[in-house]
Amino acid sequence: MLRNRITDIPGLRVGHASDLAVASGVTAILFDAPVTASVDVRGGGPGTRETDLLDPERTVERIDALVLSGGSAFGLDAAAGVTAWLAEAGRGFPVGGLRVPIVPGAILFDLLNGGDKEWGRYPPYREMGFAAAAAAAEDFELGSVGAGTGARTGRLKGGIGSASATVAGTGFRVGALAAVNAFGNATIGDGPHFWAAPFEEGAEFGGLGSPARVPADAIAFPARALPGAATTLAVVATDAALTKAQCRRLAVAAQDGLARALVPAHTPLDGDLVFAAATGAVPLADPVADLARLGDVAARVLARAVARGVFSATRLPGHAAASPLAWTGLPPAWEDVFRGA
Repeated sequence: MLRNRITDIPGLRVGHASDLAVASGVTAILFDAPVTASVDVRGGGPGTRETDLLDPERTVERIDALVLSGGSAFGLDAAAGVTAWLAEAGRGFPVGGLRVPIVPGAILFDLLNGGDKEWGRYPPYREMGFAAAAAAAEDFELGSVGAGTGARTGRLKGGIGSASATVAGTGFRVGALAAVNAFGNATIGDGPHFWAAPFEEGAEFGGLGSPARVPADAIAFPARALPGAATTLAVVATDAALTKAQCRRLAVAAQDGLARALVPAHTPLDGDLVFAAATGAVPLADPVADLARLGDVAARVLARAVARGVFSATRLPGHAAASPLAWTGLPPAWEDVFRGA
């Protein structure tokens, strides 16, 4: 059964842990067997863990999991929790008689969203990372959960989105997951339509299509500006057999999905990045043409995942909607403004 989620790629599971009081959370992407992976970073303010080893020239070829977390630099602790869960399960890169789980991760900024960040000496992200790994499953929620719990965009609440597709004329599938916390906007102007509408499948984010015309002020630069306070984190995955260098090229191509779904994207105020992972189940028939097809589909699937993240987001309990231009608190969710309108 296809779920229109990244877990339509066999061998992937996703788990969330959320703390509504803190207004933050963690999302873990676990692989049943180690996978080949790489990353492409486009934003001006990234926060990452173990991404250097994803360069094609690095020794370690495969990873066990990926972690996306809120909490800015504090959220880097989340990967330690996922690492601990995998270690208890006997997973990891063999070193002598030991195994060391390989868990790259990235964080987004959600420290000014109105949640209680007075957590004492140690932030809660390590434990949330462990809980997210333990909760990993093929079915998982979208919207204001996990790393998307306290996320926002320029005008509306952000969240976790996911989508998948088959690559026409091949046996490949591609899936994407995004934690949308962007400086820019996923919707056009003041209306409900999504920039990603041309790529929508069915009515996965409302089925509204595109407006008859795009107003001139729809692409105006957002008035709010705080350096390093926005980031969209994404993972694209495929069942194709790719090398690390090919995964890197897939991540580069998938970045176009962010630019198709968010305006503006890749600004100096964002830490945007895309991880790409390949399970290796289906060999490439033509290394050049097949990789080009995979990249094209990955960009479209990621654009859809971004829109689904904003469409599925909800207001957090006890959090009144703030002005979209305010830096503290969270803006209204899409459903608060447009559902039933």
